[in-house]
Amino acid sequence: MRNMISEQAILDFYMYPLIGGDDWRYTFQTARVRAIEMQLLSKTTLLDLANAETFEAAVDLLSATEYALPPGTKNLTEMEKILLLRRSALRELFEVLCINKSIVKLLKTRDDFANLRLAVRRTLTGRPVGADYSSDGNVTPEMLQDAFEKDNLNLLPLYLQKAAENAVLAYYQNKDVRRIDYEVDAAQAQYNLKEARRLENIFLLGLFRIQTDLTNIRTMLRLKFTPSLTGAGFSQSEQRNVLLDGGFIDLERLTKALDLGYETIGQSFFVTPYYQIAEAGAAYLLSDKSFLKLEQQCDEFLTGFLKNTIQITAGPQPIIAYLLMKEMEIRKVRLILTAKKNSLDTKLILDRIS
Repeated sequence: MRNMISEQAILDFYMYPLIGGDDWRYTFQTARVRAIEMQLLSKTTLLDLANAETFEAAVDLLSATEYALPPGTKNLTEMEKILLLRRSALRELFEVLCINKSIVKLLKTRDDFANLRLAVRRTLTGRPVGADYSSDGNVTPEMLQDAFEKDNLNLLPLYLQKAAENAVLAYYQNKDVRRIDYEVDAAQAQYNLKEARRLENIFLLGLFRIQTDLTNIRTMLRLKFTPSLTGAGFSQSEQRNVLLDGGFIDLERLTKALDLGYETIGQSFFVTPYYQIAEAGAAYLLSDKSFLKLEQQCDEFLTGFLKNTIQITAGPQPIIAYLLMKEMEIRKVRLILTAKKNSLDTKLILDRIS
């Protein structure tokens, strides 16, 4: 198992990395997930939502789903409450179905790092603490707030302590808040990979390495599209430092892509599974000056990997995949309805989701 985890490289697969084998302890849990994943919104339903003439019409299309609003209620605030309730219920179900609680704890750190990002930003910029922290992590918002108010990071778990310290140091180099995000992202990526290897979980390792690659492709295109990023805090020699280690793509390929024209960026990823992402993302960025297609392609690729878990008869993989795909669905519903409420062009919505 250790050899499979340590030696798997990008040349070992055509599109997606290995997902691991069956774990028969999860027979019942996998069967339950197979049943409820049939309720995921179809692509046709999402397209119908995007093509709805108004926000109210889109809400009506959801009336037969778990996202239905109470009778007589059609406003975005109430819909946001419904979406948050569905996400909380989903995460509670995941905790029940996932036998390995170390996996549960690992995935809950997503909220820990997201909360930390907010806390560091607010502390360093002198902004109000706010109340929009997630309560779904391992560390409560109160614990996080207490650590920063008392200026005592030792109150936090070690993985958050290191991330916070690095983010603060990076910020004070140029007082650039973007440094906070890069440092927290880097700490999170390294923690995820370390824990996946400790758990000897091939599926999670592949998932985290894919997520690292997708983050790096996004970062590369943003650095290229916004020269001010390199002029305000990111010199040519520092560009490599804002890319994350641990993915399948070597960082040299990404840094070289910064010097290529948008028309040829895709070609530099031709021997990788990310050719379509880079090609479509760069082309849309050039023509529409937007990252919508890049985000859509990243979602599409990740969903394809998660759907590969259909090969598993019993195991934690389908349960993790359902969690992530359902969370993606909730984000898409929120995105579409918010866009409809603000009368955004339907083409922009479609470019983002299809």
